[in-house]
Amino acid sequence: MANISIIGAGGWMFPLRLIGDLLSFPTLQNSRITLMDIDPERLERTHHAALELAAHHRLPTRFKATLSRREALENADFVIITFQVGGLEAYRIDKQIPARYGVDQAVGDTLGPGGIMRFLRSAPEYKKITQDMLELCPDALLVNYANPMAMSCWYLSSLGIKTVGLCHSVQNTTHMLARALGMPYEQIVFRSAGLNHQAWLLEFRRRHPDGSLEDLYPRLRREMVQTHLEGRAQGWTLADSGDHTEKAQGFTDYEGGQERVRTSLMHAFGYFHTESSHHASEYLPYFRKSPTETLEFIPQRWDYLDICTLHEGDDHAALLGSLKAELTPSLEYGARIVVAMQGGPPTVIYGNVPNRGLIENLPYECCVELPCLVDASGVQPTHIGKLPPQLAALNRSNASVQELAVQAALTGKLEHVYHALMLDPLTAALLSLERIRAMTDELLQAQAQWLPQFALERGLQTV
Repeated sequence: MANISIIGAGGWMFPLRLIGDLLSFPTLQNSRITLMDIDPERLERTHHAALELAAHHRLPTRFKATLSRREALENADFVIITFQVGGLEAYRIDKQIPARYGVDQAVGDTLGPGGIMRFLRSAPEYKKITQDMLELCPDALLVNYANPMAMSCWYLSSLGIKTVGLCHSVQNTTHMLARALGMPYEQIVFRSAGLNHQAWLLEFRRRHPDGSLEDLYPRLRREMVQTHLEGRAQGWTLADSGDHTEKAQGFTDYEGGQERVRTSLMHAFGYFHTESSHHASEYLPYFRKSPTETLEFIPQRWDYLDICTLHEGDDHAALLGSLKAELTPSLEYGARIVVAMQGGPPTVIYGNVPNRGLIENLPYECCVELPCLVDASGVQPTHIGKLPPQLAALNRSNASVQELAVQAALTGKLEHVYHALMLDPLTAALLSLERIRAMTDELLQAQAQWLPQFALERGLQTV
């Protein structure tokens, strides 16, 4: 029997989807699942849905809801993090203040001003969780689903906890490319490595019925360039609307339709990127220098804050209904890890783990995303060697920002907050050092309630 604790269980959708994944595996259906959140109403909503789901399928799963972190962690085998500190209130600040300075973030949860601030808000809570884990469940595996993935996992691992971070960008991207090429996903063989939201498909092949492998990269490069670069010149036009909401002909809202950013990166650097063009455009200096230039690469604006604000809670009942109708796992890796570590079949996942020589031309101890074997012995990362140098160079531009943010959290040195923002590729492409400092000061002031570790120091230190 697995003892599983979900910290941040009051989230609108993801915790219930995660519970559905866990209950989808017969070997986990007798587990004890503890749900913890600081919001009693949201916690009760998830708890009630979990009980209803288990009762509907007549499962023996035991659920417990608690507002106490220590109670949730006691004797846990797996601790799953799914929260963000400050909620939508803080997220709006992450987006709106940089936007006034001209730094437009489509999502703002991974790198840049938004990602750095989100991480710094979360770090004190991560520290409390790890301190409690070292006392109450020192052998537990911490599974992190919270962004910014790379910064958070780098920090958590530095505190001495066994940590793996999980995302779905590798799964989603490979499924999207299989559909784009008209291939059955079951025949796709791939290998990816790099950083979270900036990993690279190093191999993308098709296994034919006779066992032979076909390199799909020549076809992928040809078709993606024709569709997303040359195709634009063959009649894809952008309606010039003031609110930036009209679609260009032939594009979809999100997956696979607006892929000029990722296709441009592949055309320039040779390999396809595992995060959407919306997200990818935030991590580099090339694509978001002005509203007009942004629209050249992403004809329809996609803003995750708007989506969260407009649709918060809308689909909770629908998700519960679908899980009651059919209890099947999603593409997420979390439940598969628990199954494998509890003695089930070994599995391969793409996890975020400390780089201890795994990718030789990325910084030691930074957080890297790569294939990991999972079995009863735990999560075992695979050795990649060296990335192609141009890919490692792009990764290092992001890893430097992550390192400075992690150092700020570990040391409490305010100057490293400024350094992290100053090194961010998009921010540096748009703002002077003075403007970056002013923006950082404004962000720190607006979020002082969540950043007590820096509030007393602000104005007392110099860079």
